[in-house]
Amino acid sequence: METLLDNTKFAKRLQKIMESHELSATSFAEKLSVGRATISHLMAGRNKPSLDFVMKVVDTFPNVELEWLLYGKKTTPKPPPPTLEKTIIEPQENSQKNLSNSLQKTSEEQTPKTAQKSIENIGAFSSSKSAVKRVIIFLEDGTFESYEM
Repeated sequence: METLLDNTKFAKRLQKIMESHELSATSFAEKLSVGRATISHLMAGRNKPSLDFVMKVVDTFPNVELEWLLYGKKTTPKPPPPTLEKTIIEPQENSQKNLSNSLQKTSEEQTPKTAQKSIENIGAFSSSKSAVKRVIIFLEDGTFESYEM
């Protein structure tokens, strides 16, 4: 009967984690909040790891990938989650008044009245005397709207 997890290889990967973090079996067990005997039995190949144990390792050591821990396979790195970036305000020849008027006309059709008040005061965000060229609005659903002036 073929098993999905090779206990000996799993124990070697646990050993690599302990070595890379300079942890003894006792301190490794403490870090994971498991008994020292659990680590001993796993390292000797007597027991198979529980799902709870595997998830504790992955959660405690963020650099450890689940597929590697279980099967020794390296996976491609996950791209970092998208982050909201600050709006870049670039100089333009138009005045702040034109910006406010353009945004107001566009937003009257697309945004509620409460958002219009914020958009009308967009000039307060500019720290330079140059006019605003572009405004990007990030929405809660992860999309964005870009307004060129």
